[in-house]
Amino acid sequence: MKTTKSILLLVVMFILSVTTTNAQQNQRIAYVDSNYILENIPEYSDAQEEINALSEKWEKEIKELKQTVEEMYREYQSESVLLSEDQKRKKEEAILAKDQEVKTLQMKYFGPDGELFTKRNELVQPIQEKVYNAINQIALIKNYAFVFDKATGTTILYSNEKNDISDDVLDEIGNVMQTVRREDRKKN
Repeated sequence: MKTTKSILLLVVMFILSVTTTNAQQNQRIAYVDSNYILENIPEYSDAQEEINALSEKWEKEIKELKQTVEEMYREYQSESVLLSEDQKRKKEEAILAKDQEVKTLQMKYFGPDGELFTKRNELVQPIQEKVYNAINQIALIKNYAFVFDKATGTTILYSNEKNDISDDVLDEIGNVMQTVRREDRKKN
């Protein structure tokens, strides 16, 4: 009886071992290069160009205002010996008000909740969501346990090109939006 239990226990342990090994062998690892993927989505390039154009426009506007403040200050310094205390105070207040206007405008455009942040979310986030959904879809279909992004600084010491599913992700995204044709894509 004791021998039968021992044999039964060994058989159960063997079955569990084989099942665990098979499950581990079926779990695969892949990686993507999100920079490569995004570079091959024309809509993303268009969004980046629009964001850059807005940023440049706003930087120019702020630079001009800063120059106005500097001009006002230089003018104040050169005239200050001739001005009454009341006139000095008014000029100082005007300079400070203009300087505050510059800072407020900088926060409005470039602050954490500024227009640039909002515009970037509006234009780029939907594209990133499509990429993320495509990665999830491929990972489920091809039974990947992990998918790493080599572009985000995740340290990958070795990567076999056969595990790079970036082109598969671009093909999957191509079902819902335009991507660069596979033969025209440029690898980094």
